[in-house]
Amino acid sequence: AGVSRSVAVVAAYLMKTQGLGWEEALAAVRAAKPDAQVNPGFQRQLELYEAMGCAVDTSSVLYKRYRLEMLSERFSEPQDLPREVFAVDPTTVCQTVNTEVLYRCRKCRRALFRSSSILSHMEGIGPTAFAHKRITDSARLSGNGQEKCTSYFIEPVQWMEPALLGVMEGQLLCPKCTSKLGSFSWRGDQCSCGRWVTPAFQIHKSRVDEVRTLPVGNFQTAKT
Repeated sequence: AGVSRSVAVVAAYLMKTQGLGWEEALAAVRAAKPDAQVNPGFQRQLELYEAMGCAVDTSSVLYKRYRLEMLSERFSEPQDLPREVFAVDPTTVCQTVNTEVLYRCRKCRRALFRSSSILSHMEGIGPTAFAHKRITDSARLSGNGQEKCTSYFIEPVQWMEPALLGVMEGQLLCPKCTSKLGSFSWRGDQCSCGRWVTPAFQIHKSRVDEVRTLPVGNFQTAKT
């Protein structure tokens, strides 16, 4: 009927070529076609497009989070996930000069994920967010001047795939030593800062070490 999908495409074109925000672009289309009305899904995509600078950036945290949220709404029990959803397993990539922080299992030193896989979130309101249930130790920490977010919420990494298929939630274990790293839930989970994250692939900070590569002359050295 030319009132939703095509309107979203034309609005995106105006955003890209005329530098308009998504609301301005839709207003411009409606001025020429009064019955133009995009559905909520297309509107959300236009908002995301604007937030990414009118470019489709698949490496953007915003894009990755949107893609995962769409998958969590689509699957009741994911049996098969698109390959592009998973970040590359750091152990399968040749070691090259990389400015990203690498995160390893604290127990066996197996590489687990890179800093580009971390999906940051706005900090929650702390212990008061847990008023509906017994305050957990992690929530209690946030009220004592300690770090509020005690976990990393990341995108799925290739080594997680066997654990994710066919279930909505479960534990995340190190693929080498099987020590517990965290948990996942397609329905979402609450960070220790109080923020609800959906879906949630949570790695406890206490279970991993950061490894940064520092240049020393013509060589590269790792700092933990």
